[in-house]
Amino acid sequence: MSAQARQSALAHALLKRAGAWQEAEARARRFSRGRSDDPLDAARVADDYRLLAHDLARARALLPRSRARAYLESVYARVHATLNHGDWRLWATLQRLFRDEIPASVRWLRPYLVWATLLFVLAGCAGYALVARFPGLIALFASPDLIASVESGKLWTEGLLNIVPSSVLSVQILANNIVVSLLAYCTGFLFGLGTLYIVGLNGLMLGAVFAFVARNGLAGALAAFIVAHGCVELSVMCLSGAAGAAVGEALARPGSHGRVAAFRAAALRSGPALIAGTVLLVGAGLIEGFISPQPRIAVAVKVAVGVGYWLLMLALLTGSLWRLPLYTRRARAARSRPPPWRAAPSGRSGRHRRAGATTGAHHAALAREARAASV
Repeated sequence: MSAQARQSALAHALLKRAGAWQEAEARARRFSRGRSDDPLDAARVADDYRLLAHDLARARALLPRSRARAYLESVYARVHATLNHGDWRLWATLQRLFRDEIPASVRWLRPYLVWATLLFVLAGCAGYALVARFPGLIALFASPDLIASVESGKLWTEGLLNIVPSSVLSVQILANNIVVSLLAYCTGFLFGLGTLYIVGLNGLMLGAVFAFVARNGLAGALAAFIVAHGCVELSVMCLSGAAGAAVGEALARPGSHGRVAAFRAAALRSGPALIAGTVLLVGAGLIEGFISPQPRIAVAVKVAVGVGYWLLMLALLTGSLWRLPLYTRRARAARSRPPPWRAAPSGRSGRHRRAGATTGAHHAALAREARAASV
C-alpha cells in the first residue's frame, strides 16, 4: 500500500468518529451550562478530553486544512475549558460571594475602615465647629439656594416629591451615591491621598450643613430626613474610602512583590466589599426616594427603617446573615451531599483536579502524535 493510500484510509477512519466528537461537544455544553449532575457524565468528559486530543493530533497531520480539523479544535477547546473551569451556577456563585468573600474582604479592610470612619467623624466635627463659630463660612459648603431656603425656615428637602417623582428621585440619588463611592475608591489610586480628600471633604460638608441648620432650628427636621437612609449611605462611603486607602497603601508601600502585584492583590481583596457597598446603595437609594422625603411617614418609622437597614448591612458584611437558621440548614444539607464527581468510577478525586493533573500530559501526547503521524 502506498503512503498516499495509507493516509487516505487513516483519514477515512478518522472521519467515522465524528459522532463521538458531537457527543463529546454535547456533554461539554451540558456541564458548562450546569444542566448535568450525572457522575458518569463527569467521567465521560474526562475520557472525551483524551479522545479529542488523540484525534486532533491525527487530524492536524492527515487533514490539516479541513473543516473536520477546525471542528475538532473547537470541541477540544470547549472540553478543555469545561474541565479546567467547571460549570458556573449563579446561585452558588452569589452564595460564595456573600457568605465567604465579602466578610473576608471586610475583615481585611477593618483597620482601614476604622481610620476612614475616624477621619469622617473628625472632619464632621471640624465642619460643625467652624460654621457654628463663623456662620459666614457656610457659603464654602452650600449653594445660595440652600442657604436662602434654610434662612427662610424651610429645608431644601421639603416639597421634593412635588418636583421629581419618587422613582426618578431614587435613580438620581442612586447614581449620585455610586459616583461618590467610586470616586472615594478610585482616588485611592493616588497613593491614598485622593481618598483622604473625598472622605474628609464629605465629613466637613455634612458637619457644616448640620451646624447651619441648627442655627436656624431645623436640625431635627434634617436628622429626620437623613436617618432612614443616611446610616447605610455614610457607612458605605467610609467602606469605599477604606478600600481606596488599602489600594493606595499597596501602591505606596508595595513590599518585595512589586507595585503591580501589590496593587492587583489589594484590588482583588477589596473588590467584594465594593460589590456589597453597591448592593447596599441600591436599597439606600430606594429608601431616600420613597421614604425619607415623605412627610406622612412618622419619624419613629424612619428611625426603625434606618436602624434596621443598618443592622442588615452589618449582618451582610460580617457574614452573620448566612448564619441564620434558614441558611444554616441549607448549608448543612448542601455539605451533606457529596459532589457528583466523587461518585465517578475513576479513582481520582474530581474532574477539576483530574484536568489539572493531566493537561500537560495530554498536550505532550498531542505533540508526539502529530510528529508520529507526520513521519
